[in-house]
Amino acid sequence: HFLSGIVASWVISPLMGALIAMFFLMLIKKTIAYKEDKKSAALKVVPYLVALMSLTFSWYLMVKVLKRLYAVGFEIQLACGCILALLIFILFKRFVLKKAPQLENSHESINELFNVPLIFAAALLSFAHGANDVANAIGPLAAISQTLEDANSPMGNTLNSVPLWIMVVGAAGIALGLSLYGPKLIKTVGSEITELDKMQAFCIALSAVITVLLASQLGLPVSSTHIVVGAVFGVGFLRERLREQSRRRFARIRDNIVAAHFGEDLEEIEGFLERFDKANLKEKSLMLESLKKSKNTAIALELKKKEKKSLKKVYKEEVIKRSILKKIVTAWLVTVPVSALLGALLFVALGFIEKYF
Repeated sequence: HFLSGIVASWVISPLMGALIAMFFLMLIKKTIAYKEDKKSAALKVVPYLVALMSLTFSWYLMVKVLKRLYAVGFEIQLACGCILALLIFILFKRFVLKKAPQLENSHESINELFNVPLIFAAALLSFAHGANDVANAIGPLAAISQTLEDANSPMGNTLNSVPLWIMVVGAAGIALGLSLYGPKLIKTVGSEITELDKMQAFCIALSAVITVLLASQLGLPVSSTHIVVGAVFGVGFLRERLREQSRRRFARIRDNIVAAHFGEDLEEIEGFLERFDKANLKEKSLMLESLKKSKNTAIALELKKKEKKSLKKVYKEEVIKRSILKKIVTAWLVTVPVSALLGALLFVALGFIEKYF
């Protein structure tokens, strides 16, 4: 049963990360991005999101990291997390109010509010990764060292702490691996799977921590790397779905408007819609502003009330790079069985050498 739980976690944890990231991205879109007054909405909502991030990160550190030093109960963990979240909420609320005069009512400006939370999220995720995933990686080396010490000691020995040289080997491996292969992997996760802005990156970081916490409560061993990649795909697929819906809405609006006009008026309307379809977000906003000032007030009001927000999300590119998706899924399916097979072969080979040589 334990082995089946481990295998299930390989599939469940990325899916869980994807679903949670999609939930938070939709929450941000509904409460901030889709609002007419984005600035006021962000000033109200973002401090709560940052406080939630503080709660989950502090809880994550207590559950996955600090328990190795000093174990505390669930109630104490929750109380400490809530106190820290309240403190962060007060501090960040002051920060956004001070920054408010510099903000514009635009998606790009609101994104700037997530700069500081993302920096701390990246630092805390890196710390937690080093304390958890890397510790699991050097665990077999510590076990080998313990076995050799027991064999050389007539009284036997119990390993109360990991030897310093093993910690040095683990730290050196982290630094060397990051310097050699880190930039390429960071580029793949950060930009090649799908384009991410700061809001979406915030959702991914928050999703990773919540997923690890849920998996810990369920007793499932999970990889934070798998979860983050799953969350990136979840965000990308959600954006792709929303943009497809926007394209369909735009097609319906265009058909309705074209059906209501004739002659030269129709030619002018079709030209405007074609230019609007090809314009970027800033150009779309300017076109809608100019349309409101034109004599065609009926069309302007229809676009303004029903479809302005949807039209701003019409794009032609594919959000998720399918080639990267296939590559990562293949890596997941191949690397784990291959590593298990290699481990088994090495075990058999060592047993053969010990028996005959």
